[in-house]
Amino acid sequence: MSLRIYGNRSLKTLPGLATRPTPARVREALFNIWQGKIEGCRWLDLCAGSGAMGAEALSRGASAIVGIEQSGAACTVIQQNWQRVAHGNQTFQVIRADVVKRLPALAGQQFDRIYFDPPYAGQLYQPVLEAIAHHLLLAANGELAAEHSPDYALPEAIASLQTCRQKTYGNTALTFYRNAG
Repeated sequence: MSLRIYGNRSLKTLPGLATRPTPARVREALFNIWQGKIEGCRWLDLCAGSGAMGAEALSRGASAIVGIEQSGAACTVIQQNWQRVAHGNQTFQVIRADVVKRLPALAGQQFDRIYFDPPYAGQLYQPVLEAIAHHLLLAANGELAAEHSPDYALPEAIASLQTCRQKTYGNTALTFYRNAG
């Protein structure tokens, strides 16, 4: 199976329902919202799945991508997808790990854009958002987008993170956070 990203590039995806790629119209909407903010940015892709969001960011000029994904098979696909779209001056790293356990190891790094797309029914939203805030992973002028079901409302604020906008696209919602203050 494959999906297409910016520039009509084809990416691999995993068969079955183990990963749920972000719908094309949601990807397009997100990159329209963040238009002008991707070139040269540092991007953190959490629960990266097929790596489509990170690949999209690479194809739009992000300078560095770090992706965390628990599935070994998915990590292989992400590595292949990112190699396919990255240029010589772009860097990327795919980390196979439990996202909650791995985030503290990223302390000291900051990301301009963070995309977080966990299993909707999982219990990852609160611990991951708290870890991002606690370890100061979101750059001062950065923004985080959390993908979730429209039936599940994310908190208005978590630690130093404050909601700045919310968008719904059919059965997918995005809640955006910035650093408060």
